[in-house]
Amino acid sequence: MTISDIAATVSPHVKVEFPTHAQILLTGVIERIRDLIEYHNKILTRLFNGNSQRACYALALTIFSLGLFRDALFERALRSQPTHPLLLQPMVPYAAYGLIALGNLLVLSSTWALGITGTYLGDYFGILMDEPVTSFPFNITGAPMYYGSTMSFVGTALLYGRPAGLVLALEVLCVYLIALGFEDPFTSEIYAKRERERKEGKKAR
Repeated sequence: MTISDIAATVSPHVKVEFPTHAQILLTGVIERIRDLIEYHNKILTRLFNGNSQRACYALALTIFSLGLFRDALFERALRSQPTHPLLLQPMVPYAAYGLIALGNLLVLSSTWALGITGTYLGDYFGILMDEPVTSFPFNITGAPMYYGSTMSFVGTALLYGRPAGLVLALEVLCVYLIALGFEDPFTSEIYAKRERERKEGKKAR
């Protein structure tokens, strides 16, 4: 079976409900807009009477809840999709469980290394870490949370044997990569600004 044959048999079956696509795409967009608004205007912090720590924890709960909702839609979408023979081979479940395990390891270890505020964009609330985290898993990739999550989606799609799941996993990865294009430069500038302010403070003394 050639690649063109595979594409011909897969493409007619990749029909996923609009809410699933929308949840994947809009979650990333809404989060980025909300984060920028918080950094520049401190709207969430004001809602919590100036307590940036509580505001960040509320944001963390929101992101976590949206993630659970997205995951539920993802699984529901997979259950309604047809399988493909290539994804039902005996070795596929082993690869699926391996990807899910490694993906969860990256996600959980990055959360452990960063803490809640570090994981859920505390720097947008002015809660900055003392030093960049360079231990595992950040010595493997700069975005272990995103890549680990994508690996879990791919693993789940393989476990169900649904080609549509692979398409949705690709959508998730694209949203994450777009988010990184905004987050990395913006976060770097936040810490660069802190360093400039520290140097200016030393000179003023």
